[in-house]
Amino acid sequence: MEKETLLSPDQLYRQCSTELLPFKTTETLEPYAGFFGQERAIEAMEFGIGMTRPGYNIFVMGNPHTGRFSFAMDSLKTIAKKANAKPKDWCYLNNLDDSRRPLAIEMAAGKAWMLKRDIKHLIEGILSELPAAFESPTYQRKKGKVERDFNRLYDQAIEEVDDLAREHSIALFRDAGSIGFTPVADGQGMDEAAFSQLPEDVRDQFTSNISKLEEYLNEQLASLPQWKREAGDRMKVLDRETARKAINPLLQPLREKYNSNNSLMSYFSQLEKNLVKTATDLIAEEKPNENRTDTARRLYMDQTYGVNLLVDNQKTKGAPVVFESHPTYDNLFGRVEYASEMGSVSTNFQLIRSGALHRANGGYLILEAEKLIEQPFVYGALKRALKAHEIRIENPISEMTGMGNVSLAPESIPLGVKLVLIGTRNTYYLLQELDHDFEKMFRVVVDFDEDVKREPATIRNYARLMKTLADEEGLAQLTRQGVARLVEHSSRLVEDQDLLSAHVGELVDLLCEADYRRVQQKDELINDSHVELALDAKERRTNRISEKILDSILNETVLIDTSGEAVGRSNGLTVLGVGDVSFGFPARITATVHPGNKGIIDIEREVTLGQPIHSKGVLILSGYLGHKYTQDFPLALSASIALEQSYGYVDGDSASLAEICTLISALTHIPIQQHFALTGSINQYGEVQAIGGVNEKIEGFFKVCKTRGLNGHQGVVIPQANVRNLMLKREVVDAVAEGQFRIHAVATVDQCLEVLMGRKAGQLKEDGSFTQRSVNAQVVKRLREIAKAKP
Repeated sequence: MEKETLLSPDQLYRQCSTELLPFKTTETLEPYAGFFGQERAIEAMEFGIGMTRPGYNIFVMGNPHTGRFSFAMDSLKTIAKKANAKPKDWCYLNNLDDSRRPLAIEMAAGKAWMLKRDIKHLIEGILSELPAAFESPTYQRKKGKVERDFNRLYDQAIEEVDDLAREHSIALFRDAGSIGFTPVADGQGMDEAAFSQLPEDVRDQFTSNISKLEEYLNEQLASLPQWKREAGDRMKVLDRETARKAINPLLQPLREKYNSNNSLMSYFSQLEKNLVKTATDLIAEEKPNENRTDTARRLYMDQTYGVNLLVDNQKTKGAPVVFESHPTYDNLFGRVEYASEMGSVSTNFQLIRSGALHRANGGYLILEAEKLIEQPFVYGALKRALKAHEIRIENPISEMTGMGNVSLAPESIPLGVKLVLIGTRNTYYLLQELDHDFEKMFRVVVDFDEDVKREPATIRNYARLMKTLADEEGLAQLTRQGVARLVEHSSRLVEDQDLLSAHVGELVDLLCEADYRRVQQKDELINDSHVELALDAKERRTNRISEKILDSILNETVLIDTSGEAVGRSNGLTVLGVGDVSFGFPARITATVHPGNKGIIDIEREVTLGQPIHSKGVLILSGYLGHKYTQDFPLALSASIALEQSYGYVDGDSASLAEICTLISALTHIPIQQHFALTGSINQYGEVQAIGGVNEKIEGFFKVCKTRGLNGHQGVVIPQANVRNLMLKREVVDAVAEGQFRIHAVATVDQCLEVLMGRKAGQLKEDGSFTQRSVNAQVVKRLREIAKAKP
């Protein structure tokens, strides 16, 4: 049986023949256009881009390093350049009726920049023309007439009072804007001393007359507030007419230039009305404690009437393609900034800032799904924006807390964007499960393949891909031996002799490291030796933990036998993954059996170190024993299985083959040869199933055996289904070719028992019994004995 299951060196590694590479160096190859092995993804992306109906956003699904981001970006840019219509420009203008709600203005691409320039020229014109209009002779003459008309009414009223006062020998005088009366004698006003010398009846008469004059004065000046109001109204009318005449010629060209934009025409009317109303304030002379310099006026005008250019697409060719690497709420939706001055915080429409959605509006927005869902408030707000087809600039914190500074509420902007999320499969399925709206929003899935069939045509395309990557990275070209070695390593990465890995990122890293080795050796081209050196160097950089484990095995801190034989004990194979590095090492599995009815106890599960899949594998053992051996009597035994010196969580069912063989050894007292290590999963019918990490597991045990000394008997037992996954290191293949190491592939538990125990497993005869003196016959015998024994 050993010869039947023994694998030849050719089965352990599939070489890439250089005959499949009809070139000497990659320099003569055509560059590879497109994305390697992603035909399904290309078709899905074309559909997603072409479908313009709402909800057909795209989720690019796949593992990192497969080129999914470059694929999405290049695909979108290619289509976006061909778009006929340019996206719109957007700007914010001050709402002069309600400054808390700035106006969003849509314009053709490149027009918003022109509007900003024209409004700037308008402000400069107003700052120069408006003062000149109010300093003109015409304005001054009209202003003087209003003042004279007011003064005439005032003077006329005063003169009438003055005439009446003279009739009573009383003089009217003005002092600091106030009016008073004084008695007159000999043409001179009396002072207090002279007045006191007059007879009492004369003084009383003067006092009475002055009182009457004051009353009469009040009657004459009762209309003074009305005269002031009328004069003020006339001045306002004059000021506004003057301002309108100065402003209208400046605004008229803008009205004619932008007459097709109704929103702007409405704003220009609002602008004119506001400028006319505030014209006198704009030209007021500098007052104490007020900063009314030309610079301050210009700043005020810009903050009040300027243009906040939010999105400028004048240089955009086709539709925009925007990638936001840090999708925070502000970076996506924009924000309102605040200015701090003298301890107070303020804002205005000029402090509104755009987000990625504004810049991508009318085109495509690319986000990384994992980063998106990490940010608070963002995913829900993005869903709302896509549903409502509008972008609203809001403060999510104030919404949650109900508190916040008095801020702006800018008008929302219509949203028309194709959203492309890039993420892993786990993220896609998680969102699909937890968010019921997700499927309706992302109807197109671009699923990136992890591998490609290894065929002659594919290998040639792979060589062209290497040439393209070498050119892009500025590396040397490759010999065909170097390409062949990379093809073989690609099959190892995907753990399949018939496939190639589609992880372009890992290929780029390996090419760069191989080129570094080429430079060290002063060679012109990258060959297979440089690739081998790069792989060896990477392994040395990352094998600290594996070396520690090997040392613990060699100094017998961890007990592993690679020779001799033992009952109820075998070498299982495990894989440990640390970051992006994984390596295999052996682990001792032991089993004990005694009479009882507790069944098979998984010690790992009992102490909660065994994870569900591992526990499942152990439970299958009972099903196998019952089906295989106890058809005519009950299965009654107590057994325990443990993965010795395991102090962490154990998962996976790849140890179930080793566990059943160890259990049978403990049950029958037939020893297992310890120079073998084994891995594999079984089902309840004893069929051996494939497992993962087969190359690392074999190499881990080989390394232990090699360090201790190969004796020609050591080897590994793997599932037959894993033969196609073998892409072992050259030293392992060479050791097998030299007869120093053996690898067996088994399809059933019986085949594995024969390899491990060196005796026939036994066939089931027609009478329901197994071949005499076989392993299976001994199992049935022992199970009967235990079932009859009293616990």
